Amino acid sequence: MASPNLLSQSDRSVQELAKTFKHDVPHRYIQEHREPTFVSNNATSLPSIPVVDMNDFINILGSENDQLKNLRSVCQEWGIFQLVNHGVDKLLVDKMKNEVVKFFDMPVEEKLRYELKAGDYQGYGQTILHAQDQKIDWADRFYMITNPHHRRKPNLLPEFPPSLRDTMENYLQELQKLAMTLFGLVGQAVDIDNQEMIDVFDDGMQSVRMTYYPPCPQPDLVIGLTPHSDAAGITILLQVNGVEGLQVKRDGVWIPVNFLPDAFVVNVGDILEVRPPPHFLKLKKKL
Repeated sequence: MASPNLLSQSDRSVQELAKTFKHDVPHRYIQEHREPTFVSNNATSLPSIPVVDMNDFINILGSENDQLKNLRSVCQEWGIFQLVNHGVDKLLVDKMKNEVVKFFDMPVEEKLRYELKAGDYQGYGQTILHAQDQKIDWADRFYMITNPHHRRKPNLLPEFPPSLRDTMENYLQELQKLAMTLFGLVGQAVDIDNQEMIDVFDDGMQSVRMTYYPPCPQPDLVIGLTPHSDAAGITILLQVNGVEGLQVKRDGVWIPVNFLPDAFVVNVGDILEVRPPPHFLKLKKKL
């Protein structure tokens, strides 16, 4: 197998490949046996994922609050929701979006400074291969652990361009605060002591993933991100531009997610699992 630095740029970046090739999608990206995942946005009979408004929780009095009951139901029945009025400064969010765009607009030589190293999973690159015949997502990704600080890679966030580094640091701090608020609300909704939620999740592992999905001339043959569940407490998703594509599978049907303006999409992960009564919530493992 060729080492990464002997591969062409188009073999190391889907973004570069999409700029250059004019023929059929390379076989390594073609998902021949995938299940259909596209449902037309015109399918008006499909439900939309629920919306949770943080303003509804400003004055909570007791665990019998109707909004807490609704949050419990949303987490139990959907496990994903759009979060509005979340309190994260819009100027910071917009700046984060701009910095992500600027990162993927950098020359590929610059992005490859952060390239995945052999045997690692943090850095810039494509799908991590676990088998020789594994299919590759039609996407470039950058993934890194940001908390606890001793797990940060010195060649990643510390080496970012200053504007991206500083913006991301501020953004991640605000998202950490928001995440802890959400953990507290979910815990209250399912009658788990707030201190227990803090003990499990406060100062736990935090990671960030930035993903770029290039246009594809044969979109029905590829997948931007392989269907999966998130192995986390919660994931807070930010859509950088107006190009839709995220879908959620519920009751065997893939439902498009149409992001509301200024909303985050919050996904309840595998570590935090809300179940029907009498055991509303299960913590699968401690972070």
